[in-house]
Amino acid sequence: MTVRPTLFSGQFLDRRAELRDDPQWVIAARSDPATRYVLGAGAAQLVTGGGSLEIAFLSGADPLVAAARDDELTLLGWFRGARCVLVEWREPDRAPELPTGTELKELRPLAPLLPADSASLLAYARALGLWKSRHRFCGSCGAPNLPARAGHVMRCSRAGCGHETFPRLDPAIIVLVSRGDHALLGRKSEWPAGMYSTIAGFVEPGESLECAVEREVMEETGIKVADVRYHSSQPWPFPASLMLGYYARAVTDNINFNGDELEDARWFSREELAAGAAGRSARPRSDSIARRLIDEWLTRGD
Repeated sequence: MTVRPTLFSGQFLDRRAELRDDPQWVIAARSDPATRYVLGAGAAQLVTGGGSLEIAFLSGADPLVAAARDDELTLLGWFRGARCVLVEWREPDRAPELPTGTELKELRPLAPLLPADSASLLAYARALGLWKSRHRFCGSCGAPNLPARAGHVMRCSRAGCGHETFPRLDPAIIVLVSRGDHALLGRKSEWPAGMYSTIAGFVEPGESLECAVEREVMEETGIKVADVRYHSSQPWPFPASLMLGYYARAVTDNINFNGDELEDARWFSREELAAGAAGRSARPRSDSIARRLIDEWLTRGD
């Protein structure tokens, strides 16, 4: 069965990873008038204002690009047939002078409003930019790191060390547990009123994904599961998660939820979830893998 990609997923970009080892990649990018630049400033990216939301691509002639140092550029790949480069604004105490009709915005609330491929590109750029900003110093000796491989490696600058740091991903499982015609959902206190969602948690060192599913469900709800089945994944760059979606079958039914993680957990019938009624049966946001797991379970009929 072909699985459609979730938000931030899909083949939206030709990454051309072999070009990251080309020492002349910056020269090639700057000399190509077709190169398009994405501006990132911390967790925000440059987008168009007004009614039609889209990435505000910059050209190499834009002052923000022309003034950028080479180590502030990261090769993203080829997007919609053109070379695409991330430009990082690294002056948090001074706002950049933006082109007319553009603004710097945080991706998370905008993602569902952008074209799917644009949202994916900004998620990729956001993850890389935040990773680089948080790994400015060598974790082995403390010396400053310098970007290498077109911005995809941070390498220690100290002679004799040279420790390399690669982009970080934090794998997390997310699982819809079912028992016949009912699904197990939990709720955190900081979520919007009435929203319940699937069970999720980070994978621990030395742990398989399937064991993480079993452990997280038991820790958070006291439910034992079996028949753990992979469904799909979703990049979630807030800041660096990779959500790995699963289904599992409950073999016990008495909930004993962990108050440290959840403020409530309960079984929902298909009818409750399908109705989408206000209150306790509210579902997670439509662009999340949690919502996709729920919606596909509702239509499967098993």
